[in-house]
Amino acid sequence: MKVGAIIVAFLLAVIGAGPALAQASGPARLQAAVAGLPRPAAIYVAGRGTPVPWGAAAGVAYPGAGGPITVDTPLRIASNTKTFTAATVLRLWETGRIDLDAPIGPLLSPSLNALLIADGYDTAAITARHLLSHSSGLYDHGSDQRFVEAVMADPGHHWTREELVGLSMAYADPQSGPGAAFRYSDTGYILLGDIVERITGRTLGVAVREELRLDRLGLTATWWEIMEPAPPGLIRAPQSIGGISAANWHASMDLYGGGGLIMSARDLAVFFAALFEGRIFDRPETLKTMLWQGDHSRAGHYRLGIFVSEVNGRTFYWHSGFWGTIALYAPDTGVAVAGVTVNQDGFVAMRTLAESIIGAPPSRP
Repeated sequence: MKVGAIIVAFLLAVIGAGPALAQASGPARLQAAVAGLPRPAAIYVAGRGTPVPWGAAAGVAYPGAGGPITVDTPLRIASNTKTFTAATVLRLWETGRIDLDAPIGPLLSPSLNALLIADGYDTAAITARHLLSHSSGLYDHGSDQRFVEAVMADPGHHWTREELVGLSMAYADPQSGPGAAFRYSDTGYILLGDIVERITGRTLGVAVREELRLDRLGLTATWWEIMEPAPPGLIRAPQSIGGISAANWHASMDLYGGGGLIMSARDLAVFFAALFEGRIFDRPETLKTMLWQGDHSRAGHYRLGIFVSEVNGRTFYWHSGFWGTIALYAPDTGVAVAGVTVNQDGFVAMRTLAESIIGAPPSRP
């Protein structure tokens, strides 16, 4: 059976039949659907609308040892990390330690502030809210082909924050004025990571863990690469881009806030459910602020660290990651879904299956 047919069969048989059938027979049908995907993958379902969390996985995660992928296999989640970075900044706002609308100049390390100013950015006008909503005008070094080529040419290179931000300055000038338009930028989230460290006095990994109180959520396969030790007995699964292995690409190429976290499908789904169900922030107003929509151009599909899709009267919140990861939440049904794959070229099929579980539309940035 083709992948598309498997996904359609899963959707019709499980979701179309209603919550009771989904809960009773969902795991078995999901396992069959995941087994039909073109690359090893894992999907996990959680949330208040799911009385018993469930998931499925199929394929090999560790080629050398032949180890299978499971819903607890840890791997790099890349830009899914942005939701965690943003939520940490919102926790700092919630506790009165940052003004989201204050200029970023005084908040940044002087070296980073100098780089921005030298390239024509007005750090007296750019705010943390602009960085969070990708409306600062910053160029995205991460999506530039020259960056990918640089990483592939020297995969073991240890990148610093200043080097990565400097690449953005070297590749292009400001793309727009602050607050003018949505322009996705990893560079902006590197700046947010620096701000979090300066305000908290802790490494970004420790700050995120403590501010979001991740340990109380029971996330057993979650850590910030390099900044935190891996839990005992856990090894990050290698990831690939088609036929290119990225197993030895140094974590610093995507470490400082736009990426950096290692997680499993289970942990990612559990966190998304906790975020949208009131178990991360102390006040409901904080989540409402995170879901603020600006008035800048193309503001409709991104909030503060989270994408949003609206279709047929339903709202879906989500984020994806470069290596092939996605997390979604449907507030009307209280269902969170996370999916991961070890090869980027299996992402679209895995994502489509994950979205079908909650009836979400295709999620393209």
